[in-house]
Amino acid sequence: MGAGPDGLEPGRGTAQAAVRYGIDFAATADRTGFTGTAGQTLVLELPVSHSPDSVWANLASAVILVGTGDGSPADHRQAGAALAGKARGRGSVTVSWGGESEAVTQGLVQGYLLGAYQPVKYGQGGRAARSPKKGTGDLTLLGSYSQAALDRARTMAVATALARDLGNWPSNWKTPATFADRAAAAAAGRGSVRVTSFGPDEVAALGMGGLVAVGSAAWRGPAADPSRGPRLLLATHTPKGVKGAPHIAIVGKGITFDSGGLDIKPPSGMAAMKTDMAGGATALAVVLAAAELAVPAKVTAVVPLAQNSVGAGSYRPGDVVTVYGGTTVEVGDTDAEGRLVLADALAYATATLGPDYLIDIATLTGAAKVALGPRAGAVFSSDGTLAARIEESGAALGESWWRLPLPEDLEEALVSENADLSSTAKSGVGAGAVTAALFLRRFAGSTRWAHLDVAGPARAASARDWTAPGATGFGVHTLTALVERLA
Repeated sequence: MGAGPDGLEPGRGTAQAAVRYGIDFAATADRTGFTGTAGQTLVLELPVSHSPDSVWANLASAVILVGTGDGSPADHRQAGAALAGKARGRGSVTVSWGGESEAVTQGLVQGYLLGAYQPVKYGQGGRAARSPKKGTGDLTLLGSYSQAALDRARTMAVATALARDLGNWPSNWKTPATFADRAAAAAAGRGSVRVTSFGPDEVAALGMGGLVAVGSAAWRGPAADPSRGPRLLLATHTPKGVKGAPHIAIVGKGITFDSGGLDIKPPSGMAAMKTDMAGGATALAVVLAAAELAVPAKVTAVVPLAQNSVGAGSYRPGDVVTVYGGTTVEVGDTDAEGRLVLADALAYATATLGPDYLIDIATLTGAAKVALGPRAGAVFSSDGTLAARIEESGAALGESWWRLPLPEDLEEALVSENADLSSTAKSGVGAGAVTAALFLRRFAGSTRWAHLDVAGPARAASARDWTAPGATGFGVHTLTALVERLA
């Protein structure tokens, strides 16, 4: 039920349901204060009858009134998520509204599926399962709906769920090696997708000094574990029969756990660091969604994977590392590891893939969260058109982005006396998200590039709308829509 200028506006099927169930929904809404704002719900529990002759026989156990606001796709997305929350544990759900347009249908179904997501619980030996008691049942739509909109909503929701699952995966089981294995398994059966993984020795041979340095403590030393050594993952969707397709490379930070290294994080800052590979999970999910949607563009996820640990092999503040392509970088802070692994991946992508567009996404700086809060991602780009497309793609699908500047005068803050540049800005400069973006820009060359800092929205402390606690999968919808637009 929508909130119109003249009060409640019943949606499609409301009148028929009122007759079938013998309920005056308008009077009930008025008595309970239900106004139809987006996401508002009212659950009407119905009598349970054991007589086949009862008027309640063979009817649903409850009717849920859901507010759809002004009827926009965004309000339907919120309504779908609210419905999923109220329907949890009730079995299947039947709705008769939401088919007014493809965008509205997609919003409703997308909201329901994302709102229905429940994190995996891990048992003995790492066995993963979801609680059937807390699950949300199938959604049945009455009437005529766009199959394309339904398929698209499902594809986007499945991709987002994958990114969430990867982010929530505990880091004692989630290593660079197991992440790469999971990526290969997820891509299996998708003929347009090819997955390649370079192991620790291969990464070192490629000259990726940043990635090797960050991953050294988990890889080298007395307690070395090869599965926790650094890796480079490539996953590419190549459209069949499409000539001259643009190539979009998405570089995603893949730190499977971030202790901060020798510049160790405080306990409060370390608790959520199993999600520090959210950018890499998003990049992978976008490639798989692009394959499912048969996007006529070549899309490659480039994911530098490492575990930033403390040990005999730890890299140190003041070390000078040589990243892919020969640029030397002085390490300013071992907890600023993300930009080092991204530098290697960006330089590698530019030199070997030759993409038309290069986008990196990472839970990079706390400064971005300070600036924009927990629900919006930061966009940095020297290309105004690309930045605008990212913002527009996100806005259409419920993900908020805000473009931040790249002031040239702050580049001098990254000058190093011992290397080509420093990984962190000089003390007192501030603008941590900005200087990190300026650092990364050095490795994108002349490629049309954008940097997305999702340190805030990639994680959630509690459920809100269609977002579950933990990893959120933020960015999957935006980047999938973006590659479609760029194609």
